[in-house]
Amino acid sequence: MKRGRASAAVTVINVSLVLFFAFCIVCPIISMLSRITPSGLSEVVRSEQFLPAVKNSLVTALTATVISVLLSLTAALAIYRTRLRAGGFFAALFVLPMLIPSISHAFGLVALLGKNGIITNLLGLEGGIYGFAGIVTGSVLYSFPVAFLMFSAILRYEDGMTYRAAEVLGIPALGRFFGITLPYLKKTLISAFFAVFTMIVTDYGVPLMVGGRMTTLSVLMYNRAVGMIDYDSGSVIGAFLLLPAVAAFLVDVLTPDRGQSGFVSEPVMPKRSPARDSAACVFCAALGICVLLPVLVFIIMVFETKYPVDPTPTLYHIKRTIERGADGFLMNSLLYSALAAALGTALSFVCAYMTSRVRGAFSRWVHLFSILSMAIPGIVLGLSYVIFFHGSPIYGTVFIVAMVNSMHFFSSPYLMMYNTLAKVNPNLEAVGMTLGVGRLRVVRDVILPKVRYTLGEMFVYFFVNSMMTISAVSFLAPPAPKPVALMINQFEAQRLMESAAFVSLLILIINVTLKAVLGIIRRRGERKDAG
Repeated sequence: MKRGRASAAVTVINVSLVLFFAFCIVCPIISMLSRITPSGLSEVVRSEQFLPAVKNSLVTALTATVISVLLSLTAALAIYRTRLRAGGFFAALFVLPMLIPSISHAFGLVALLGKNGIITNLLGLEGGIYGFAGIVTGSVLYSFPVAFLMFSAILRYEDGMTYRAAEVLGIPALGRFFGITLPYLKKTLISAFFAVFTMIVTDYGVPLMVGGRMTTLSVLMYNRAVGMIDYDSGSVIGAFLLLPAVAAFLVDVLTPDRGQSGFVSEPVMPKRSPARDSAACVFCAALGICVLLPVLVFIIMVFETKYPVDPTPTLYHIKRTIERGADGFLMNSLLYSALAAALGTALSFVCAYMTSRVRGAFSRWVHLFSILSMAIPGIVLGLSYVIFFHGSPIYGTVFIVAMVNSMHFFSSPYLMMYNTLAKVNPNLEAVGMTLGVGRLRVVRDVILPKVRYTLGEMFVYFFVNSMMTISAVSFLAPPAPKPVALMINQFEAQRLMESAAFVSLLILIINVTLKAVLGIIRRRGERKDAG
C-alpha cells in the first residue's frame, strides 16, 4: 500500500513538473509561432534587410566560432597539458568575460578601437572597429570562456595511462595528440562548436553596439520587436533564430559520448619542456591581456574627467550615473537575480532528484523539458513571454522577469545537479526505508549536505547570468522595472561613455564578489570536512 502511494506521489510530482515546463516554455513558444502567417512570412523574407541579415549572421557567427573554439582549445591545452606555473591564475582570468554582458564587451571595443578610442588615437588609426571586424572580435570575447570551460572540464579528467602506454610504444607527441587527445575531445569539440555558434548567432548586444551598417538577424529582430513593436515580424525572425539553436541541441543530444572514461586511474602529468612551456606562457599572457583590456578601459573611463582628452581623476561620473537612477536599476537587478536564483535552484534540484534517483512515470519527460531551454535563445524566449503573458497578472512585474531568467538558464544548473546526484550512493533511500526513515528526511539530512557545494554553484550561476543578461529581459522591461544591464546601451546612445563604463564595472564587481565568496566558503568547508 505504501509503495503504491509513493508511486502515485512520484507520478503527481512528475506530471506537475511537466505541466509547469509546458506552461513556462512550450506554451509561450507556441504562442509566438502561432503569430506567423503566410503573408507575414513572405513580407519578412522578401524585405530588403532579411537576406543580407541572414548572410551577415552566418558569416560573422561561423568566423567567430572557429576563432573562439581554436583559441579556447589552445588555452585549455596550454594550461592542462603543459607545466605552466600560473595555470590556475590564467584559468580564472579566462572566465572573467562571462561575468559581464555581451554588450559590455562591444562597448569596451568601442572605447579601445572606436573612432575616438584609446588605441585608435594612440596609433593614429582611422575608421574604428565597426562592422565585420567588430562583431567577430566582440563575439569571440563574449563566447570564448564558455568553450574554454568545456575543454577544461574534460581535459582535467582524462586518464594518463593511455599516454603512458603510447609513450612506451614510442609514439611521438604529435601522434599522441592526433591519435588520443583529439578522439577523446571529439564530443566536446562538436558540443563547443554548436554551443558557441548558437550563442553568437542569437546575440544582439555585440552587433547592436559595433555592427555599424552591418545588420544581423538578431539585431533585425530586436529592431522590429522592441524598436517598432512589430511582434508579427519579430516572431518570424525568431522562428529562424530557433533553427540553429534546435540543431545544436539535437546534435549535442544525439552525438555519442565515446572515448571519455568515467574512471581515471592516473591523471595526465606532462613532462617539462622549456620551449613548449614558454610558448604556453606567452600565449596565455597575450590572451589574458586581450581579456583584461576591455575591463581596464572601464576603470580608466570611470575615474577620468573626460575620456579621452582629460585624464584628471574624478568621481563625477559615478555621482552622475547614480543621479540618473543607476542605484534603483541595480536594486531591480539584484531582486531579479535573487528571485531567479532561488526559484531556479530549488526547481532544478527537484527535477534532478526526480530524474536521477526516483525515475518514476514521466521522468524522461521531466528530463527532456529540463534540458529544453538549451535550444531556445534568450531573445526568442523574451518575445514569446511578451506575447503569451501580456495582460496576465504577472506581466510587467518582477516575477515574470525572474521566471524568464530561471527558465532561460535552467539547463546547465539542472545538469550540474543531475550529474552530482548520480555520484551519490544510490542505496541511501533504500537504507532509509529499511530503518523506517522517510525519503524527505533522507534528502534533508543526508543528500542536501552532500550536494551543498553544487547547490551553491547553481545559485551563483543563476544569479550571475541574471545580473548580466540583456536578451530576454529587454522585451519585458519596461513595463517591468528596468535592470541595470540595459542602461549600458542607453548611456552609450547618449554618448555618456563614462556612465556606461561604470555600469559595466558595477556588474563585474558584484559578480566577481559573489563567485569569490562562494569559493572561500567552499574551500573552508572542504578543509573542515578533511580535518
